[in-house]
Amino acid sequence: MTETTSSAKPELLAIASLADDTRLRAGAAARRRAKSGVWRRANEEPAWLRWTLIGIALTFLTLMLVLPLVVVIYGAFEQGLRVWWEAIKEPDSLAAIRLSLFVVLIVVPVNTIFGVAAAWAIAKFEFRGKSVLISIIDMPFAISPVVVGLIFVILFGSQGWLGPWLSEHDIRIIFAVPAIVIVILFGTMPFIARELIPLMQQQGKEEEEASLTLGANGWRTFLRVTLPNIKWGLIYGVILCNARALGEFGAVAVVSGRVRGETNTMPLHIEVLYNEYMFTAAFAVSSLLTGLALLTIALKSLVEWMDARHHVHE
Repeated sequence: MTETTSSAKPELLAIASLADDTRLRAGAAARRRAKSGVWRRANEEPAWLRWTLIGIALTFLTLMLVLPLVVVIYGAFEQGLRVWWEAIKEPDSLAAIRLSLFVVLIVVPVNTIFGVAAAWAIAKFEFRGKSVLISIIDMPFAISPVVVGLIFVILFGSQGWLGPWLSEHDIRIIFAVPAIVIVILFGTMPFIARELIPLMQQQGKEEEEASLTLGANGWRTFLRVTLPNIKWGLIYGVILCNARALGEFGAVAVVSGRVRGETNTMPLHIEVLYNEYMFTAAFAVSSLLTGLALLTIALKSLVEWMDARHHVHE
């Protein structure tokens, strides 16, 4: 009898251990299910709340984006395509279109060079005045465009700091094309640099250092190593810079003088036409500017898609 009891003890101990282990696992599973349920309850809103928020967002977008777009397109083509084309090819409209495109052709390349150089310096090197340079780049975001225009009028106007010297040398900046280029250049300065700085900081400088160690010079390193790594961010920044340059109004209105056919960009020309009750012509030029904006959005979306696809393949 004693031998039978002794031999049964290990079996009883094993069964008890198995039961304890089963209870522990069941308790852990129950705790995980409870935590999962709490997490789902905390992160899943009621259906009525989700649909309410979606409805508010769609209503806001419809009123602030879709409806104005429909009004512009309808106003532009209300009297037919021929009237629209007559408004577009009117000499003052063509002059405004040419001036806007001319300014973009100057501003975008200059800001591209500055943005890449500034981003490279800030992301890859440590130097005195780095924080000052970053603050200068961010300055156009903090200053009203109208104030920017007034600053350059005070600087280059006939009664400004440099006005007498410019007059003596027969150099005209304010109320002329150079002032328009300067204020738009200032207003669009941050877009490319601010797009590239975090991208370059995230990538680090190990690849550039390796290229230089292997004997490549600075330009070859930039063209073969740095530029391929930042190309999508650079394209994205260029698109944003182009969009802002085409649509700039406040600063240009202050420094241009609004000389019809000479210093009116597309936004200023639209305002002039509207104030003169030439609504169809105003909507026609607006539709052209809107088309350029939609093209910019399409290019932006395409670049984002290609960038995401590129990262997936990597």
